[in-house]
Amino acid sequence: MTFEEYQKQARTTAIYPDLGNNFIYPTLGLVGEAGEIAEKIKKVLRDGNGEITEEKRSELNKELGDVLWYLANLSVELGISLENIAANNLEKLKSRQERNQLHGSGDNR
Repeated sequence: MTFEEYQKQARTTAIYPDLGNNFIYPTLGLVGEAGEIAEKIKKVLRDGNGEITEEKRSELNKELGDVLWYLANLSVELGISLENIAANNLEKLKSRQERNQLHGSGDNR
């Protein structure tokens, strides 16, 4: 499956207020789901000595899927394709790598 196919299929399951003109709802969902991943990883560290069991891996797989769904729908709301996001991100990282700027902080390294 391509990013474009995923984005189209994810959109068919989108039900939220003002669909097509609401970037806030998928933004909040995205950060909420990312928080759920962070919580699960925190508990792996606290309760599982940092070892990810198959059960935890399965739970994280589901949560990562939710992150992807919200990202796909947010990007539709913003008029940006996931293909474009992925390509631009890799281009940015490759440029930073070539300039030895992967370390550090800030968007414009």
